[in-house]
Amino acid sequence: MKAFEFKPKLFTTLQNYSKESFMADLMAGIIVGIVALPLAIAFGIASGVSPEKGIITAIVAGFIISLLGGSKVQIGGPTGAFIVIIYGIIQEYGISGLTVPLSCPDSPHNRQRAMCG
Repeated sequence: MKAFEFKPKLFTTLQNYSKESFMADLMAGIIVGIVALPLAIAFGIASGVSPEKGIITAIVAGFIISLLGGSKVQIGGPTGAFIVIIYGIIQEYGISGLTVPLSCPDSPHNRQRAMCG
């Protein structure tokens, strides 16, 4: 029986890493940063913490995902923090709180009444 071997993709990718790959990754990183930092701020605020904590979480999670990620094309970033917002909605409204009603039955939740007019 073969023992479990874990080798992060980072180590195998760096063996054949070129200047062209670095430039492409640098440009991708800048673009992701432009999108991810405001999103991290928004997730921090939506989660009930300060915007700074949202940024710190996105940066730390980004490094961890990059180090342990298993694929060159795998995307990880602050959108993973969206689970905190979804969890809050489920806790307050249940699974049905994630859906938009197709009809407008009487609802005890003001949020659904507002959507129905």
